[in-house]
Amino acid sequence: MTDKEFYLRSEFISSLLPVYSGGRPREEAVEYLKNKKADLLILDMIMDPGFDGMETYRRIIEINPGHKAVIVSGFSESERVRKTQEMGAGAFVRKPYILEKIGLEVRNELDRE
Repeated sequence: MTDKEFYLRSEFISSLLPVYSGGRPREEAVEYLKNKKADLLILDMIMDPGFDGMETYRRIIEINPGHKAVIVSGFSESERVRKTQEMGAGAFVRKPYILEKIGLEVRNELDRE
């Protein structure tokens, strides 16, 4: 990946979601969504510290059933990814991804009924 590709990818992702500071971004995302709306989540399945993407999504759909999400991971598609999709999350995109791939899946998920 070139520096330009990294910059564009970072800018694209930053423009989609609020940026969370601190050591527990998943917990902060759940708290944020208790009072505010987001059109789409991009869930990283494995990220320390805190709970994983599946648990994050489970907690968020308790607040907002049917919340749209795209799953990303640097690892292969797993049983937890499939279970998260069964709960309602959309496509799985393996990292490193290109802008066209993540952008297409974001668009597909936003358009999904």
